Amino acid sequence: MSQDIKRDTAELIDALKATCQTYGLGNDGNEYKIITQVFLYKFLNDKFGYEIKKLSPLLADAEHWEVSYAQMNEDDRLDLLDLLSPDVPRLSPEHLIANLWNQQAKGEFDAIFDAIMLDIANDNIDIFSTQTTERTKIPLFERLTIYVTDDAQRAAFARALVDKLVNFSFEKSFNEHYDFFAAVFEYLIKDYNTAGGGKYAEYYTPHAIATIMARLLVGDDHDLYNVECYDPSAGTGTLLMALSHAIGEDRCTIFAQDISQRSNKMLKLNLILNSLVSSLDHAVQGDTLAQPYHKSDDGSELRQFDYVVSNPPFKMDFSDTQEKLSAMPERFWGGVPKVPAKKKESMAIYTLFIQHVINSLKAAGKGAIVVPTGFLTAKTGIEKNVLHHLVNERIVYGAVSMPSNVFANTGTNVSVLFFDKSCAADRVILIDASKLGELYKEGNTQKRRLRAPEIDQIVETFTNQEVIDDFSVAVSYDDIKAKNYSLAAGQYFDVKIKYVDLTAEEFHAQMGKYQDTLQELFAKSTNLQDEIMNQLGRVRYE
Repeated sequence: MSQDIKRDTAELIDALKATCQTYGLGNDGNEYKIITQVFLYKFLNDKFGYEIKKLSPLLADAEHWEVSYAQMNEDDRLDLLDLLSPDVPRLSPEHLIANLWNQQAKGEFDAIFDAIMLDIANDNIDIFSTQTTERTKIPLFERLTIYVTDDAQRAAFARALVDKLVNFSFEKSFNEHYDFFAAVFEYLIKDYNTAGGGKYAEYYTPHAIATIMARLLVGDDHDLYNVECYDPSAGTGTLLMALSHAIGEDRCTIFAQDISQRSNKMLKLNLILNSLVSSLDHAVQGDTLAQPYHKSDDGSELRQFDYVVSNPPFKMDFSDTQEKLSAMPERFWGGVPKVPAKKKESMAIYTLFIQHVINSLKAAGKGAIVVPTGFLTAKTGIEKNVLHHLVNERIVYGAVSMPSNVFANTGTNVSVLFFDKSCAADRVILIDASKLGELYKEGNTQKRRLRAPEIDQIVETFTNQEVIDDFSVAVSYDDIKAKNYSLAAGQYFDVKIKYVDLTAEEFHAQMGKYQDTLQELFAKSTNLQDEIMNQLGRVRYE
């Protein structure tokens, strides 16, 4: 059943994208707004119908529940709305897709479509909105038909979008869970999963990596309640969704911040799909490093969390805020990268996110962050300062080096560091998973993905601190210091020499072959030298 729903949902997404293509919005910078918001409108419309029919036998038994709902008197409708869970939007009859469908013949249908979207957003802004660091509310929906340049085509565009929605229903999907919606969300945003634009958080963490991070942080602890989870570079929210699923969506609250407006819209969708509506108010758009929103009650310090995850940008030009950040040594104890004369986009901003993650953990909090693998052996600069701090303070308790090309938009080899603010670990587990995964092609790009058994292998090896030849080691902090603070697993692997028993005859025969081969190579080298000298001798001055 779930495969059928998944297929039908993918077909709806494809149909919406095809409509955008038809009206000149394919690969346009605003296409993602239209796709994600129309998709979300349909999801919430169906969610509302699904939940309200459970409360009203009259509506549940009606052939067309939307008609019966519209015919109810206002007091009865309001009484019914009062019974709905807070995570279900409040929709009036005119908000429903069925109502939009019945108005398609009207001339200014684009204005009707946009007005209904804005009305839904305004009526539900207290719960179904995110906000900026300046506490400005970011509503659920915005005008969408304005992105069609030709005014005369806007009504037809709105009709085409509604046509795609009426014959599809999400109702069968409401019994599905995280894995289903994770796959749907990944399919929905795959065309917008790029680092284009330069600012951070346009990044999507592969589902497999997010799963590994969540499983290793949470482990088998099923007695967690009122847990607070945070991502300071939340992007589309993949890490937080995996973490909340490992804990239990009803047992945790999500906190997020990200500078990207695009990511905030997608994060909003992801939270709603995964039944985390109550966390929408904590999903903030703004510069985490220069203007962190989540602070202690008195606003004097950073708020601290039970779990912190992050997949930050590795390098980015933050020269505009570098001076401000440099004036915060209590936050950035490892230092702040200086502004280079050239290639400002190469500033190692990820080192600041590592420090921010550590600062945001409670005394017994745990965290994980994606970093370039080169950081594991850093020997100079701020990278060295931060690495030494993590080891000296016994905060880092594990590192996993991932396969190359596992991320969609970076060729950089990546690793994941795991932190425990309680500093309870005696040994650090280091895993080299770089040889795992299967190759596949996406478009013209060769990529690699981890398979389910390989995810289990990494999780079990890490959890049990298993030592496996050429795969994993468990080392003490003193061992790490002796290896110049390296967290690269390969530097601790034993070098194995394979001895083969040979008879005297076999030994001399093998040595004879080596001598013959060397004689041939020496002869070729001599001939090549002679040829070069002959050629040089023919060179004449003219």
